Amino acid sequence: MSAAAGWYPDPGGQLGMYRYWDGRSWSASVSPHPGPPPPSAPLSSPTPAEPQVDPPRPRSGRGYVWLVALVAVLSVLVVVVVLVVRRVDPAESSATPGGQATSQVCPTPDSGTADPQPNDGRVHGGKLSYPRLGDPWSWPFPEYGVAFGRGVLIQSVEIERSAAGEAWEAAVLVGDLVAGDGFFAPRDGADVVVRCVTGTFYGNSEVTRDDQVNQAMTVDGHDAWIIESQLGFDVPGIKAKHELLIVVIVDTGDDAGLFYASIPENAPELVKPARDSLAKLRVDG
Repeated sequence: MSAAAGWYPDPGGQLGMYRYWDGRSWSASVSPHPGPPPPSAPLSSPTPAEPQVDPPRPRSGRGYVWLVALVAVLSVLVVVVVLVVRRVDPAESSATPGGQATSQVCPTPDSGTADPQPNDGRVHGGKLSYPRLGDPWSWPFPEYGVAFGRGVLIQSVEIERSAAGEAWEAAVLVGDLVAGDGFFAPRDGADVVVRCVTGTFYGNSEVTRDDQVNQAMTVDGHDAWIIESQLGFDVPGIKAKHELLIVVIVDTGDDAGLFYASIPENAPELVKPARDSLAKLRVDG
């Protein structure tokens, strides 16, 4: 069954660009602002894959601090995430299958329900799991405010509190990625999640992004994409001005998985545990 005609994120990998699917083939032209169907002829060769009719659902959040007021965010394939609160630039629009653009880059979270945890010493979220972290990390608990995330389990460490009393945390989490409108590959999913995080989790503070890693990888034999970035910000009352963000989207087969980690600069000792979790990430089932 073919996907509905409409604009989709470019399956050729051009970030921020959209290509039109007419129900049988892709358009030759791309556009940063999807609208009416393009008049140009369809692509001949090479032809990107047809958009998924039922794309895997993405999840997201921020691996660093979940400021307790987060309720609307993201969409994609599979990642690593944890959070705080920011704004989305309306220019960063995403496309819907109906061919109309939407200014909401972060979809409403679909929290779902965290699965019962096997007694195997690992933290399970969706089809992903990692070895449970010990002190000073919290016991794993469900996190229901993660964009692009469903059935998310998170471990966190409170680093400091803002003047308003909001907790600023380091975090590691796993879950299912909740797919939004359109077609997404792991690379697209990772990019959308990071844009959502930097656009919505830091209140009114401007966020800078310095990607250190942005490349394909494998997780337990499954295709994945990782973005590792140093984020800069100036949130009132928070001493930390930078943090390490790691987002990984994993193709788990019929679905997609999400691993997210965020570590503030004033807790460098927590970077290694986060990296160890990623190194021992496993696809279950």
